[in-house]
Amino acid sequence: MTLPLMILLLLAMAATAYVLVRGVIAMASGKDVTGEQQQSWMRRRVLFQAVAIVLVVLILIVAGASGR
Repeated sequence: MTLPLMILLLLAMAATAYVLVRGVIAMASGKDVTGEQQQSWMRRRVLFQAVAIVLVVLILIVAGASGR
């Protein structure tokens, strides 16, 4: 049960990193990036971070219940 959660965690971490880099590139490119677009990137990053945190908690619960 821990392996699928670990894979999901890695995917959530990769998604967080991708959204973070895309947001930074969008701001640094000098294009006309509105505040709404910046907020959209920020919301996505926070969402993926929240998913990653929930997965870490689930992994800890499963590992604790299995006695590892």
